Amino acid sequence: MTLRLFLFALFLSGFSLTSQAEPLQCPPILQSTQPLLHSTETQNLCDFAGQPLLIVNTASYCGFTSQFGGLEDLYQTYRDRGLVVLGFPSNDFMQEARDASRTAEVCFINYGVTFPMMAASSVTRGQLNPVFAELQRQGAALPRWNFHKYLVNAEGELVGFFGSRVAPDAPQLQGLIEQMLN
Repeated sequence: MTLRLFLFALFLSGFSLTSQAEPLQCPPILQSTQPLLHSTETQNLCDFAGQPLLIVNTASYCGFTSQFGGLEDLYQTYRDRGLVVLGFPSNDFMQEARDASRTAEVCFINYGVTFPMMAASSVTRGQLNPVFAELQRQGAALPRWNFHKYLVNAEGELVGFFGSRVAPDAPQLQGLIEQMLN
């Protein structure tokens, strides 16, 4: 076989000898399957491996509930660049509806949330949601109130966290998101 035919055959094969991509590893923070809010479906969080994340604990009856609108704006602004916002409702501060349908109404109807929302779980005590247990293991403080925000890079590492009073449009939060995405 001539060199030219060999190279042509290699080209037709799609360079399979050198172009096989490594599968993405699922970092510990994403190694769980979570029930989705007011749904029979679940979300394998490993589906988000390789993407930067904004993780937020939420509540439907909180003075910060209006931050859902800002979180949705952030998601719409940055999702095409890879950012995933993940919402985790919790009644740890006694401000979440006991009925998942009411929580879903607040999120999806009142605020138009399109980012993934998980079913209610504990984020501060007891049987911690595994995402928040991993955030704590990585050095983050557990939420002191609703709408605590955590930024996690594409490798699954904690980059920063912000309290409830830091709004989704705050320059320090958006600046860190920009740094992660560049």
